[in-house]
Amino acid sequence: MSLLKWAAVPIIGTIGVVAIGSFLSGPESASRTPECHSSYSECLDPRASDYDCAGGSGNGPYYTGKVRVYGYDEYGLDRDGNGWGCE
Repeated sequence: MSLLKWAAVPIIGTIGVVAIGSFLSGPESASRTPECHSSYSECLDPRASDYDCAGGSGNGPYYTGKVRVYGYDEYGLDRDGNGWGCE
């Protein structure tokens, strides 16, 4: 999802389109912040020592539900490598 706003700008007899703002690549979440791990669609704390799937056999200390995994799966939530963790 991008956070770009588009504006039509006149350019000597024609109209150009200009992007204003910033662009987020990866997860489609406008609520992502630097405090969220960039590899997961949900906001997982990148400073956490480990995350496990809620309802699974992991020992935490943190738990999450189903998440989309982008790139490196630091917490090992996407066991089958299909891009979804805790499914």
